[in-house]
Amino acid sequence: MATAAQPFIWGTGRRKTAVARVRIREGTGKFLVNDLEVDAYFVLEVQRNDVRAPLIRTEMSDRIDVFVNVKGSGKHGQAGAVVLGLARALKEHRSDLEPILRDHGFLTRDARMVERKKYGHKKARKSFQFSKR
Repeated sequence: MATAAQPFIWGTGRRKTAVARVRIREGTGKFLVNDLEVDAYFVLEVQRNDVRAPLIRTEMSDRIDVFVNVKGSGKHGQAGAVVLGLARALKEHRSDLEPILRDHGFLTRDARMVERKKYGHKKARKSFQFSKR
């Protein structure tokens, strides 16, 4: 639980090259991402639904204030990082929520990254056109 010395509970989430630092505390349901409302920052409905999913599944959306700093990658990667960071912070806040978060896959780090480009190739796997003669 949050104490007077440390009012916020932290959670860090990563996805692709995005890093989200999530702070939560008891409150009224405020959700800020990089000092903007979540709906102003994530313009696509699927991203908005993704970042709110841990709060909705645990029924904490009107009892927790969420403050997120996120950087790197694109908006979809950032949304994935926010989900993981928020789930980790909720787990620290109330450990009885862990089974719900784990069952819905919010605590699982998505390890997929961009494959590096290899020499002698145009991209990671695409080669230059082969000419037999």
